[in-house]
Amino acid sequence: MFRNIFSLLLLLGIFSCQSPDNGREKNASPSEISASKPFNTHLPIVLTRHARCRMDCRHITQKEIHEILEHGEINYEKSEPHGHPDPKYAVEGVTAEGQHLRIIVAPEEEKLVIVTCIEINVEWKCDCG
Repeated sequence: MFRNIFSLLLLLGIFSCQSPDNGREKNASPSEISASKPFNTHLPIVLTRHARCRMDCRHITQKEIHEILEHGEINYEKSEPHGHPDPKYAVEGVTAEGQHLRIIVAPEEEKLVIVTCIEINVEWKCDCG
């Protein structure tokens, strides 16, 4: 009988040690622990000169950049997650206005550097050098 009680207490002790948050850090924000994005989508963005030029000629706004970063999916075939000096991710999605965009982002410590942006299946005339 004592063996059964001991076994029951042991089982209860093991299960009570498991955290319902599946090992996530308690103070981490949802964007930092997202399985779909290896970077915090709420960091400030920095636009490269090339990205600004592409945004201008392709009629892409900063709001749309944020929208795709937040709700889009990473296309790993177009990404360089092990790139040096910085990894780069191709985040794709459709904006509220119906544009199918690919945003190339290079996450750094406290910011997201937007390298370029592309409207998929639409040819725009750009001279961004």
